[in-house]
Amino acid sequence: MPNNRRIQKEKIAAYATVLIDTAYEAGGQDKVLIIRDQFERILGIVRSQMDLSNAMESSSYTPEQRKTLAREVFAQADPILVEVLAIMAERGDFALLSRVWDSYKTELERKLDVVVVDVTTVVELDDHLREVIINKTQADLGHTVVLREHIDKSLLGGILMSANGRRIDASVVSQLEHARNVLKDSTDGGEC
Repeated sequence: MPNNRRIQKEKIAAYATVLIDTAYEAGGQDKVLIIRDQFERILGIVRSQMDLSNAMESSSYTPEQRKTLAREVFAQADPILVEVLAIMAERGDFALLSRVWDSYKTELERKLDVVVVDVTTVVELDDHLREVIINKTQADLGHTVVLREHIDKSLLGGILMSANGRRIDASVVSQLEHARNVLKDSTDGGEC
């Protein structure tokens, strides 16, 4: 069993490395980040579409049929990403997609010294706030930061940030929730 895990880890690392290296050779950091964004969207689609996920992994399809299916379904993505997805489907490795995604993000940080930080606000960031966020997150993370900005009109205000699965919530809603909990705790403690 340990050999099987080791082989899977090697496959995962190989897919991520080929993807990031090929993208970098084709267009530098910008291409790597474009593929990162597309990979993230595709992963979301695959996770929400069980029929698609099952088809990509199904042994009732021939390897060639799975490869063709992947190429057709993901045809709008960058050809580099499409080819890696097609090879994964063909080889029966499509179930490793989430782990390849994690490895890709790790390799992005390790090889290019870049961390992508998702920033969600209720309004568009101005240049000054963008610079403040970049400087602060670069200092905190110790890597070059690339912001991916999102606007969410449902926020009351403040900012939501996430990087590498870590979330920073400085929204008004979370601040109000924290204040409510502090008041509740102090009231509960005062009654004892």
